[in-house]
Amino acid sequence: MNKTIFSTGVVFGVLAVVFGAFGAHGLAKLIDADAMVTYETGVRYQMYHALFLLVLANTNFLEVQKKKTVFYLTVLGVVLFSFSIYLLAINSLTSFDFKKIALLTPLGGSLLILGWLVLGYRVVKGKKGGEN
Repeated sequence: MNKTIFSTGVVFGVLAVVFGAFGAHGLAKLIDADAMVTYETGVRYQMYHALFLLVLANTNFLEVQKKKTVFYLTVLGVVLFSFSIYLLAINSLTSFDFKKIALLTPLGGSLLILGWLVLGYRVVKGKKGGEN
């Protein structure tokens, strides 16, 4: 499971760099400044959580099942939060109205928060001696 978590963190990190570069060098000319700020927020949170997954994969004080829960919450949160933000930011460039999926963004954000809370809870409730 650690390899899967780590690999997902790497993929999210690579995509954050690619999307960030695309935003800075191509997209910035096509969308307004407010949409660009929104887009950059998606990239930033994706990168934060890519790094979070790299750290999670390398922790040895959580059982696999407890890591899985945090992992799934984080992955689903990133997909719903960051990717919905990307689509909302480019809304003016498409014929589809991505505002119809705008509720996915706060849902994704809530899942990210929940992932952090579950991790914190699991660490605090863990057994003494670094085990859980």
